[in-house]
Amino acid sequence: MTSAALTDREPRPLDLVRQIVVISALVFMVIAALVGAGVFGGTPIAQAQGGALAADATVLAPATPAFSIWSVIYFGLTAYTIWQALPAQRGTMRQRAMGWWIALTMVLNGLWIVTVASWTLWGTTLAIFVLLAALGITLQRAVVTRMPRGGILDALLIDAVTGLHLGWVAVASVANVTAWLTAIGPTEWADHAQAWGIAVIAVVAVIGLAIARASGWRVAPGLALAWGLVWIAVGRLADQPRSEPIGIAAVIAAIAVLGTPLAVAGLRSIRPQGD
Repeated sequence: MTSAALTDREPRPLDLVRQIVVISALVFMVIAALVGAGVFGGTPIAQAQGGALAADATVLAPATPAFSIWSVIYFGLTAYTIWQALPAQRGTMRQRAMGWWIALTMVLNGLWIVTVASWTLWGTTLAIFVLLAALGITLQRAVVTRMPRGGILDALLIDAVTGLHLGWVAVASVANVTAWLTAIGPTEWADHAQAWGIAVIAVVAVIGLAIARASGWRVAPGLALAWGLVWIAVGRLADQPRSEPIGIAAVIAAIAVLGTPLAVAGLRSIRPQGD
């Protein structure tokens, strides 16, 4: 057996610890999510913090159906947790490189929900930006670091799920910081909310394109970003607070952040045929 094979497949004591930590992180995140949904009798996130994070609280809050993407993300993280716990995955280089980071993002996800229930809006903003940073690092390690991969399941459960998680949290971060600034800002800020909202959406589009480029034009981050932007548009065009300019800007941004990586992927798929 070669040294490379030993590095990739020979289990180490820390490998089992990593698998247990990932499972524990998922359990913590799911319990926190149930608390945030009010399953155990607590205050649901939409009603916590005086309703500051509700779908109609600010001009950049996505409409309520947008949050169903959490179910997809949690399902993906659950599938990853089961997969990484298999004996065949215990000693792989890929799991050693990614497992700790994915566990960290799940813990930070749960901690953000805890801060919503028990801390201040400033605390929730800090927590979600820490989560966003951890997800950015995790995706960067997943797509840039050179290491053996495990085929399509590997790509779906690590790259795609992390990309979806990152893209959605980027949108949620914008909604969170807007809620915080709305709560602490003077009433005069409301007169300029529309202009600021459009400017922030433009920044989100730029960030979304930067994430796509840094991830090798993977579609998953843009898919989650576009999902959130479309539901911001729905909220502004069909619900309160109404703002047609923000709604239109959100639709344009959604097309940009999803259409660009799709276009690049399409061009890459046809390029070999033209060579």
